[in-house]
Amino acid sequence: MFEAILFDLDGTLLDIDMDFFLTRYFQEMGAMAAQNGFIEPEILVEQILKSTDVMIKDKNPYICNEDVFMQHFFSCLAVDEAHTRAFFAEFYKTGFPRLQKYCSAFSGVRQMMSGVFASGAKVVVATNPVFPRAAIQMRLDWAGVGHFPFELITSYEIMHYCKPSPEYYQEIADHLGVEPSSCLMVGNDRDEDLVASLIGMKTFLLEDRLIDRGLDEFTPDWRGRLPELYGFMEEIARKKTA
Repeated sequence: MFEAILFDLDGTLLDIDMDFFLTRYFQEMGAMAAQNGFIEPEILVEQILKSTDVMIKDKNPYICNEDVFMQHFFSCLAVDEAHTRAFFAEFYKTGFPRLQKYCSAFSGVRQMMSGVFASGAKVVVATNPVFPRAAIQMRLDWAGVGHFPFELITSYEIMHYCKPSPEYYQEIADHLGVEPSSCLMVGNDRDEDLVASLIGMKTFLLEDRLIDRGLDEFTPDWRGRLPELYGFMEEIARKKTA
């Protein structure tokens, strides 16, 4: 039925309130910066937000998201680049793991993913690539699915576009070597995930952690809560193996 199935991470595979999580994320990073005498927390957070916004809007296919972020970040702050990169690396090694308590695994997701992989479809973690791979891998582990052999995990080190750009989804299809029409995108964000339909992907809107800004630009092909998603994935697996 589908050659590739793409799953959003936050709010789809992982039970998380991303707004609350990001507040705690910046608090943890700011506290670590202050403890290390690195930079004023408010200045650091403000610049991260500005540089992330530039990264999300960038459409240069020749520069990965990480480089876009770092180039803008260092062009705006007079800080030592080596020291700053070391700080970020240490944060994701020791600070980020402390955020696990602000999220939890969805019951049944691990079992669902076992069936999806057994179907033979190419499986992608289509999370917005604004984080480094280390931070994404940790969240996959917290969701109980980090051990699966995903075909692709979209991180800021390797991707050149972000959600909600349709180019982000086209880059995934190109990487997999499949037509967008043979792909299914599963996510909980009506705008950032369903935009995949613009290039011909089918979409499933997961409603447990629904993010709906009221724009009503996109209509999903399927929608439902986790039990409906699990049933839908079982049906796909049956058709694949029949």
